[in-house]
Amino acid sequence: MTRSTHAIARRLRDDVERLALPDGRAVGTAGHARAQAHLVARLAELGLEPYGDAFALPYAASGQRFANLVGVAPGLDRDAAPVLIAAHHDTVPGTPGADDNAAAVAIALEVGARLRARPAARDVLIALFDAEEPPYFHTSRMGSTYWHAHQCRGPVHAAVVLDLVGHAVPVLGLEDLLAVTGMESDPGLEDVVRALPADHGLQLVTALNRYVGDLSDHHVFRMSEVPYLFLSCGRWNHYHASTDVPDALDYPKMARIADVVEALVRGAAERELAGPWEGYDTTATDVATLNAALGPLLAHYGIEVRDRADIDRVVGLLVGQLGL
Repeated sequence: MTRSTHAIARRLRDDVERLALPDGRAVGTAGHARAQAHLVARLAELGLEPYGDAFALPYAASGQRFANLVGVAPGLDRDAAPVLIAAHHDTVPGTPGADDNAAAVAIALEVGARLRARPAARDVLIALFDAEEPPYFHTSRMGSTYWHAHQCRGPVHAAVVLDLVGHAVPVLGLEDLLAVTGMESDPGLEDVVRALPADHGLQLVTALNRYVGDLSDHHVFRMSEVPYLFLSCGRWNHYHASTDVPDALDYPKMARIADVVEALVRGAAERELAGPWEGYDTTATDVATLNAALGPLLAHYGIEVRDRADIDRVVGLLVGQLGL
């Protein structure tokens, strides 16, 4: 681990440890309110601008109070539609939520700080959504859904959504895997992914979102035909468990993921994303990323990825291994 990676990993761990406390951040709890106050302070500390009058965008439904937290990293073209980085900040009851989803929040804050220091081509929203977990998941109370319907102040150029991005995959040979879905939502995003530096240090695999479905806050963006990418390392043995604690995470891997997120966001900010919506074939890129990331492992099992049928078979195996 280089000195730079070590410093990034330390910052990421600091944010995770501040959020992933034993009592968790379930909606309506003291931990939920404490986490929101901390994150509002962090958005201000990073020098981000409020999205509107304040960082906290409260809403209420069914007698419950929620708040989406959104900061803006100003870009070079303030009039262009912004790119959005999303990570939910709530947890299920009974879990500290280090991987789900304090790790993603920490990465979003890290990238937000970089974009504040060196602006992207357009504004970038750091959106820390509420109420992603059950019983709010895929309902009108889900933070990302509510934000898009009632709090969004204009078009979104693209969304990069993070969930379960803090752990080494507990499968031999797949530890550094990072799955990216949604590239099919716009041809320009395929260009963005292909432009990633070759030395990112991850086993980055692209795949169609239909293999796993709308498992997180990218749901509302896909339904609204906003170009999106969803990044995840999948579910693991600490998912929604009391053992989802800071010590279980892989902070050097998180540092590498932060680098990838920054590159994806900057790339998306620079490109015209004009469609067609899900109207083209990503097979060539999916084949390339699978072979680059898993070549030796695939060769060991005598598997060669050449076409969509091969991708279907390999991704099916991966989805089974990762519990997606």
